[in-house]
Amino acid sequence: MITIKIGGSVVDDLDESAIPDIKRAAESHGGLVIVHGGAKDVTKTSTSLGHEPRFITSPSGVKSRYTDLETARIFTMVMAGKVNKAIVRALQEGGINAVGLSGIDGGLLCADRKKKLLIINEKKRKQAIEGGYTGKITRVNTDLINALLERNMTPVIAPVALGAEYEYLNVDGDRAASSVAAAMGADKILFVTNVDGIMMDDELVRRLSLEEAREMRPKIGPGMEKKVIASIEALEGGVGEALIASGRRKDPVSAAVAHDGCTVISR
Repeated sequence: MITIKIGGSVVDDLDESAIPDIKRAAESHGGLVIVHGGAKDVTKTSTSLGHEPRFITSPSGVKSRYTDLETARIFTMVMAGKVNKAIVRALQEGGINAVGLSGIDGGLLCADRKKKLLIINEKKRKQAIEGGYTGKITRVNTDLINALLERNMTPVIAPVALGAEYEYLNVDGDRAASSVAAAMGADKILFVTNVDGIMMDDELVRRLSLEEAREMRPKIGPGMEKKVIASIEALEGGVGEALIASGRRKDPVSAAVAHDGCTVISR
């Protein structure tokens, strides 16, 4: 089984061969699970509603969205609604019996709400702030996912989790995908992006061991760094290998599985 994370920046820009390729992958690999992003849509909608987004940086340099209550509501509306259903519609049109879910549905993704966040403030100093409505996934309802897969359905999951007090929680899409992959015992996790993989000195990094990925992580840019963090977590959780590949090339899933023109991280 394969878990695929589709970045929000490439949802509307996938190669025309992508959906037929996803269908073949689902048939040949015992099913697949899709987790998606959509951060740019969240930012656009939030701004249009007059709620300016706020971004924070952790001491390790990882940038993320600060999620207050109103942002959590907007995040859920966009991710579980607009983005999720657009992907499901496209997959259905391509002959894939996709089912759109968020982590709220069936308690699919349960998370602990972060009480405090340590950030680097405008004065370049460490500062602890209220955690807002951001969560760390603690449980994945694999029974629900397996029930869908057994009926030849393809789950499409929006990264909104359910908190202990039944609140909406924003969870990072890449790390949500790694949690799903690990919980499901996936053979592979594939991060579909708008680039071929990790680039260093303008060259594609084709292979990394888990240890090499840990060492390289701080040297990688913010967007790709999250995918490397998620890859490391997936491998530590028992997933066989992590692949980072472009969705703009022909047959992107098949090419990545064949280790053609992508980054492969393995144990």
